[in-house]
Amino acid sequence: MAELFAYTDGACSGNPGPGGWGTLLIARDGDSEVKRRELNGGEAQTTNNRMELLAAISALESLTRPSRITVVTDSQYVKNGVTSWIHGWKRNGWKTSAKKPVKNADLWQRLDEAQEQHEVDWAWVKGHAGHPENERADELAREGMAPFKKKATL
Repeated sequence: MAELFAYTDGACSGNPGPGGWGTLLIARDGDSEVKRRELNGGEAQTTNNRMELLAAISALESLTRPSRITVVTDSQYVKNGVTSWIHGWKRNGWKTSAKKPVKNADLWQRLDEAQEQHEVDWAWVKGHAGHPENERADELAREGMAPFKKKATL
């Protein structure tokens, strides 16, 4: 049976500013790549963290049936948030331990709902370190940002 991986990345030109997200979905059977799908998008005014979250959300929401998937991100914010911090936020009514509203709560809630449909393993990889799939996710994020970056400079 093929293993499913999602390599995700977000990019922003300015923070906030125009941003994009990219997702590379790969199904592997052993060392062989069986299937590949690329997704991306962007927004005119956003933050890098929102784009990192949208990349992971898009990967999970694109799956048409419950799946086992490994999501590989270069964002410690996403990895730590979804594997650790989110439990306390949910218990505290989407407030931090300092009783402040969780930043990007709308996307954290969407990610939480999306991951409940699947069996998800979360992995972190160092960004811009030559990891081919992460580099491709970064390219996709920059492509997703490009139309919004052009509009911002007009």
